[in-house]
Amino acid sequence: MAGRLLSIGECMVELMQAEGDLLRKGYAGDTFNTAYYARLFLPNDWQVDYLTAVGTDTVSGEMLAFIEKTGVGTGFIRRVEGRSPGLYMIHLKDGERSFSYWRSVSAAKTLADDAAHLRAAIEACDIIVFSGITLAILAPSAVETLLLELRRAKAAGKRVVFDPNIRPRLWDDKHHMLETISAGARAASLVMPSFDDEAAHFGDADIAATIARYRALGVDNIVVKDGPKGVTLSFGDAPILFVASATVDRIVDTTSAGDSFNGAFLARYAIDDDAGAAARFAAETAATVIQHHGALVSKDKLNGTA
Repeated sequence: MAGRLLSIGECMVELMQAEGDLLRKGYAGDTFNTAYYARLFLPNDWQVDYLTAVGTDTVSGEMLAFIEKTGVGTGFIRRVEGRSPGLYMIHLKDGERSFSYWRSVSAAKTLADDAAHLRAAIEACDIIVFSGITLAILAPSAVETLLLELRRAKAAGKRVVFDPNIRPRLWDDKHHMLETISAGARAASLVMPSFDDEAAHFGDADIAATIARYRALGVDNIVVKDGPKGVTLSFGDAPILFVASATVDRIVDTTSAGDSFNGAFLARYAIDDDAGAAARFAAETAATVIQHHGALVSKDKLNGTA
């Protein structure tokens, strides 16, 4: 059955290591990465769109051209005079990554400033994806605008998907961060947290505590990612299901491990509504992705997963 997925957030210029101590330019960001992998695995009768804001500068134009080349739609992306995309650099050590960011004039911070545009985009789609980073970069009034529209979408029966993706450096205050993340979860019908984030910032003692907390916020479906330890799914009244992680021979770059899991999961789940099968497929995808450099791995390198 045909459908339309909308991912909302910030796409940034990505600088990654290349040969000879050079840097290679790309474009990535958690919710865009999710859209990219969803587009790879959804059938052609599904449309995948990205909602953000970019500038009117050359780099913004190049970013839009890149997004279109991946097959992700740009019709909901606004262009804002005087702004530009954010930029980040990946630092790798033994396959684990850290980042440096430059995003003070990021146009994506204005993505929810046009409430009518935001509502029209959400109403046009069946699955809507956002993250804690989406919420972190917005002004408080814009967060309220976005969450209002997402709550409307959830009430209308749309699948609203939230990855808390907790990044403390993006928040000025821990209490505000946790309150806003919880508000994001209340607006969602499917939440996809990473357990290490939940334990570190909410103090969850175990995965059962994470599930119970999101259940108490009114979330019906929960996918808790726990890195190499596997994934735990709690969907409606079905028994809790554990899915093991896929085997990885050598970790090259863990950038986009969770994002690729999210995109692959949502694509497969949209097709057959089988959460267990979707999680197994997504685990295989993420295992392949982290054996390559960069956030976005080309489809030819994922052929064994598709």
